[in-house]
Amino acid sequence: QVQLVESGGGLVQAGGSLRLSCAASGSTFSNYAMGWFRQAPGNEREFVAAITWNGGRTYYTDSVKGRFTISRDNAKNTVYLQMNSLKPEDTAVYYCAARPGYRIYDDSSSYNYWGQGTQVTVSS
Repeated sequence: QVQLVESGGGLVQAGGSLRLSCAASGSTFSNYAMGWFRQAPGNEREFVAAITWNGGRTYYTDSVKGRFTISRDNAKNTVYLQMNSLKPEDTAVYYCAARPGYRIYDDSSSYNYWGQGTQVTVSS
């Protein structure tokens, strides 16, 4: 079992940047593929990005390609989401998620463990 804690959210103006972190504990971090999801008020939780256990493969939803970068540091048991050129429509609670194994998925039901979320607010 793995515990996940997100940090790095906040309020930023449109065009600005934030870096989210997700620290994992309780299990061997490199055994897990990791994902970032987000949920805006009134919306369903949606996929943002995912990364394989060794960082060899990444996958992004179309709306963040070229602006967001997912990465991980297995020595620090941490996955990151670098968010640049932020837009008001990126405003949401951002969650990291983990699933054991190599494959990465873009559906939330494929992930077993979730953090508590961190709020990102982008003002226009």
